[in-house]
Amino acid sequence: MPEFDRRAIPAEAAESVWNAPDGHAIRRIDWPSDDAAPRGSILFFPGRGDNYEKYLEALHQWHQAGWNVTAADWRGQAGSGRLGDDAVTGHIDDYGTWIDDLAAFWADWSATTPAPHVIAGHSMGGHLVLRGMVEKRIAPDAAFLIAPMLGFFGNFLPRGLMHGAAKLLKRFRGATMRAWKWSEKPGEIPVGRINLLTHDKDRYEDELWWREKRPELVMGPGSWGWVERGYASMNVIFAPGALEAVTTPILMVATSNDKLVDMKAITKAEARLPKAELIAFGKEAHHEILREVDPVRDRAMDGISEFLDRTAPKT
Repeated sequence: MPEFDRRAIPAEAAESVWNAPDGHAIRRIDWPSDDAAPRGSILFFPGRGDNYEKYLEALHQWHQAGWNVTAADWRGQAGSGRLGDDAVTGHIDDYGTWIDDLAAFWADWSATTPAPHVIAGHSMGGHLVLRGMVEKRIAPDAAFLIAPMLGFFGNFLPRGLMHGAAKLLKRFRGATMRAWKWSEKPGEIPVGRINLLTHDKDRYEDELWWREKRPELVMGPGSWGWVERGYASMNVIFAPGALEAVTTPILMVATSNDKLVDMKAITKAEARLPKAELIAFGKEAHHEILREVDPVRDRAMDGISEFLDRTAPKT
């Protein structure tokens, strides 16, 4: 079998636009199963500043396993516009806006694709998928979350105090202002960024290739509004009794070596969720586990497959 080309949209996959209830155009990609009776359907959402092009290899593997596969942008990033004051800062008025989009997309998608219906998210995408379940806006048969953003890495104070500090910074610096430095030259990838994401140089360079091929994908730091509303959204997820009420089988895949999201928050959530499991990595993995070196991503992909065979069997 020829090696999969991570730098090309497969001929069998269709890129299109989905219009949210308020008319905002959101990019999507659909890759129907080749099987007469599909294994089921997987809906995947990437992380902050992310794009589905980076995950074509994983989408391909799920497609090869017989799944109908769909992935989509979040409003305001990748090829779905911007919500801030410039073309590179990631801003949102409130994470609830994304949850509304998720709920509407889920309703359309699940009504037109074969069961079982599985949802997945990486990083911020994992956060939003879990919040969608907490708020009962979506009802998947199973879910898997890759390095979900349930806490920010490096927080040395309780979440409530960090949220208070973020509120002050948002007020005095401006909601749409960048919350951290990106690069001396706008649009230039910061030196050392690969060391936060993956040990695999070739897969990392795939992202740079796509950014050059499709400049609209380029995004830099999040805004102070994004940071502050992130803390507020974490408060929703970790509210008393919220996680305990989620009965969907959930697999989390995470690494203690993550320098972007907080592994402790992930393990706390896993302990509170009634039907959660965790595949934990260490120093062998950075944040983008599905784009890691083969031994790491193979273990993750095999774990996802085994989890879905148990929790979302073909109907």
